[in-house]
Amino acid sequence: MARALEVLTEGAEEVLAELEEHPSVFNSALSSAMVVAQVRCAGDPRAAKLETWEAWTAAMQVGSAMFAAAVAPEGSSVECRIAHKMRSIPATGPRYYTHPGNWIAAYWLAVIGRDQERVTALCNVPLGLLRRPEVQFDEYIYHWVDTLQTGWLKRPGMQEKLVAAMQGTDPEHLVVGDRELTLKILYPPINLFYRYLRQDYDAFNAELAKALEWHKEYWTADEDRSANIEGFVAVGPLAITCLAYDAGFPIEVESEYLPKHLVQRTWIGEFDT
Repeated sequence: MARALEVLTEGAEEVLAELEEHPSVFNSALSSAMVVAQVRCAGDPRAAKLETWEAWTAAMQVGSAMFAAAVAPEGSSVECRIAHKMRSIPATGPRYYTHPGNWIAAYWLAVIGRDQERVTALCNVPLGLLRRPEVQFDEYIYHWVDTLQTGWLKRPGMQEKLVAAMQGTDPEHLVVGDRELTLKILYPPINLFYRYLRQDYDAFNAELAKALEWHKEYWTADEDRSANIEGFVAVGPLAITCLAYDAGFPIEVESEYLPKHLVQRTWIGEFDT
């Protein structure tokens, strides 16, 4: 695992080095940064090491920079700190990778990183920018993004949007998404967010335990999934748990899929982000 981590880290650093000249590599940069963060947790499941926090912070910085560049005026550039280095990245406008899947990943990372400025910036990204003709998503995903943006910015209508998102995950309404992936991976964060809003501590912990069990079922269902780095951490449930922890919820569930020190924001403020 140590050698694999070294190779993956070197690869991620090489992609990051290209961002200022070739922002078209943003999709690869975010994917590789998230892979490194997840692999760090494979060897450090509680995220007790500073290096693990650095990896998650770098992934957060890439995700936020992706959308900062997308909304920046044409011909301008955005100044972004990524992996301890200030970088000047040209405005990109909407691209094939500025879709709701990457937006949600960027949002999760900013929430886990407790970076309110980045969360606010992401929530001000126009929903229309995320509708990319190159990539198809079920409509509930857009309701879900709208819910998160509306809730964070304290705009009216969040409850109705959340209901639409939850109803849209019904297998009968799916057009694009895989049913098992939707049920076990994509729906649980929506359900947890609902429990978080209701401030029902017992129900939240019960649903969190269920979400992590579904995560395990999905990512250990066969040999290929078990080897997939994407399943090492339950990123969506982790982010909602961070929101709940910060709101004073007693988090009673412990799991290798839910790194303790990310939940408890142990490393916040350790370095400039």
